[in-house]
Amino acid sequence: MQVAFGSTVQDSGLPVEVTAENLDVDQSDGTAIFTGNVLIGQGEMRLSAPRVLVVYLEDRSGIARLSATGGVTLVSGEDAAEAREADYDVQTGMIEMSGDVLLVQGTAALTADRMAVDTAAGTARMSGQVKTVLQPEKRP
Repeated sequence: MQVAFGSTVQDSGLPVEVTAENLDVDQSDGTAIFTGNVLIGQGEMRLSAPRVLVVYLEDRSGIARLSATGGVTLVSGEDAAEAREADYDVQTGMIEMSGDVLLVQGTAALTADRMAVDTAAGTARMSGQVKTVLQPEKRP
């Protein structure tokens, strides 16, 4: 099922701001682990989780991907999604959310096993046990 996600198209080239209680860096494999109330912001998008693994590009010139676990919330504009985990490929702008996904858009709510968000296009595709309640148009 394809749905819109976010009020604006996200630019994956924007800076990524991370706040957390703890940071552990592993120079040998080019990763960093943020733990404790992790909040990641990029443009209009906000992602929060208890733990986020950051994998840097091989030349350490930027971030390749973010992997959030432990219960993830993703907010873009008026839309919000929750899942057990999420992987964000910063280069392509694709976010893969999995595990009890809940998408809330205004008064509408959808659930699924997985959701793939294309931040460049402002769309999302839900798959695996997709469920929603469709309201009929109210007539006077």
